[in-house]
Amino acid sequence: MSEEKPVIRFFKGSKPIGIAAVVPEAPLLEMAEIAGVEIPTNCTSGTCGTCLVTLLEGEVELPEVLPPGLDDELVQLGGMLTCCIKPKGSCDIDVIPPAW
Repeated sequence: MSEEKPVIRFFKGSKPIGIAAVVPEAPLLEMAEIAGVEIPTNCTSGTCGTCLVTLLEGEVELPEVLPPGLDDELVQLGGMLTCCIKPKGSCDIDVIPPAW
């Protein structure tokens, strides 16, 4: 039995809009670009929060100190910044940010 390669599946609400293989050590934004999924960005350093999306399923690597564009409440709602958050394996991402 072969192991499946991890993938990132992108959705807009419930509609699938793209899929890409996980690129080791790369942020979610890079996989969105590979999948042809447009996610707005500005600073690409986690400061502005422009690239905020919702993690539906899967695990990601959160930095010890959250970047300024992300807080504990947003993380609880599934909020992730695609410019600086890396997946630990397969993930489902909604490009619509969490409602707060």
